Amino acid sequence: MTTTVTSHRTRPPAQPPSLRARRLPWYAAPAIAVAALALSAVIVYGTGTGGPVLVVALGAVLYLVGLFAAANAVEGRRSARNRTWSALIHSAFVLAVLPLVSVVWTLVSKGAERLDVNFFQTSMNNIGARDTNGGAYHAIIGTLEQVGVATLITVPLGILCAIYVVEYGRGKFAFAIRFFVDVMTGIPSIVSGLFVLAFWVLVVSPWFNDGRPSFSGFAAALALSVLMLPTIVRSTEEMLRLVPAPLREGAYALGVPKWKTILRVVLPTALPGIVTGVMLAIARAAGETAPVLLVAGGGAAINTNPFENNQSSLSLFVYQQAGDASRYAPARAWTAALTLVALVLILTIGAKLLARRNRLSR
Repeated sequence: MTTTVTSHRTRPPAQPPSLRARRLPWYAAPAIAVAALALSAVIVYGTGTGGPVLVVALGAVLYLVGLFAAANAVEGRRSARNRTWSALIHSAFVLAVLPLVSVVWTLVSKGAERLDVNFFQTSMNNIGARDTNGGAYHAIIGTLEQVGVATLITVPLGILCAIYVVEYGRGKFAFAIRFFVDVMTGIPSIVSGLFVLAFWVLVVSPWFNDGRPSFSGFAAALALSVLMLPTIVRSTEEMLRLVPAPLREGAYALGVPKWKTILRVVLPTALPGIVTGVMLAIARAAGETAPVLLVAGGGAAINTNPFENNQSSLSLFVYQQAGDASRYAPARAWTAALTLVALVLILTIGAKLLARRNRLSR
């Protein structure tokens, strides 16, 4: 009997499929960016068609093309599209931040020249074109008083108006309020200054000044209030609408009156957004020049009384110093601009810290 023996080759065990897809190395994107900028510089400067801005713009386009090609070859088309869109989003963020960084850097670099004690303790009274000293103490006082008075006038009116529109307003009257608030949002600042000039300075102020019209910081505050009011009303209205209805309904179910529900539940819930809108309005008012020039008149001396005589502000001080023929004036203008931005920043941070003390969040 013949026995046939069949030999079987021993096959290696099958390898489990890899769960890790191929990925570009971490240095691929920076390398592509450097290569894109280098190629862009060669093209732009070689042909003489532009400067650094065109190099960056063309380099961004070449970077996106190179990144898509590399990712498509290594990771696949789907991952390449994802990387390309992510790069576009990051590029848009950089483009949005660059102007802010540029403004801050310009203000700090040029405004630091006169950032001394003399600038914050003296005014421009009796300062000539050849005097190196002179500061913005009078303008800082004017800005704080004018914006402070305007805030005291506008914030209660704006919040109460928004509460009426959201919680009580129905029909044509509420529609008319919304319509006129929207119209006031687009009013130029000089128009508000002309309105206060025609109404307060020329008609009302003579009653308190022996029949003679008079400029004052209070008149400037009234003009700034006209500009602040629509911003506060619209922002407060939107924040009140975002308060969940179950919060109101729960308070009503417990027998809480409507006015107390608004005061104790709705307003604390919407407080952070309301504060943001108020600070936006304050920032706009602090940077206005035309209303202060028309109804406050400006001035070089210190005036701590907002109801009498001319008064200056930081924005008006910047405008006047920027157009002054003295070679020391531009440094004062830059430092005043830096001071104005820092002042608004400090007020915003302080308001945000106060807004965090929300009763419903504790």
